[in-house]
Amino acid sequence: MSKIGALLRRTFGIVKQHMGTDTFGNKYYYIPEQKTWTGRTIRAKRLVEPVNAKEYEYQEGSIPSEWDAWIRGRRKIPPTIEELLKNERYREQIKFRAKEVEEKEMLIQANEYEEGLVARPAQTQIKGHASAPHYREEQLSAEPSSTANTFQPGSWTPPKDQSTKA
Repeated sequence: MSKIGALLRRTFGIVKQHMGTDTFGNKYYYIPEQKTWTGRTIRAKRLVEPVNAKEYEYQEGSIPSEWDAWIRGRRKIPPTIEELLKNERYREQIKFRAKEVEEKEMLIQANEYEEGLVARPAQTQIKGHASAPHYREEQLSAEPSSTANTFQPGSWTPPKDQSTKA
């Protein structure tokens, strides 16, 4: 078989081995290590032909994690359809159980609020913010204060203190 493959590679170019298809319709191929007519070795490659060939049609999660692991070389054997379906059922069970646990937690929390075991979250009214120019009452001061927009040179004189002699 390797002699026939080598002959096909030399004659027609690259030979791809179809390794499988996922539930979305993506096709996965393996290109074995090859030697060119010059004697140079081309390493083996794994690739996917997506159902949506256009990049802007790609959706996150359109390649199952099992096939992604095979493409990236984290697993040696491509996944089977049975394995894909089993893992999908497992993921659905996890989502269902998580939803059940969340609903139970909400009921327990509501009961604790009614019984007075837990205080309700405080509803505070924010009257100002630290980045706001005035978040508390403004107090008049003898200290000079101004902004670049309103400052007039010579408009401020220090208050007369008893400690200074005129």
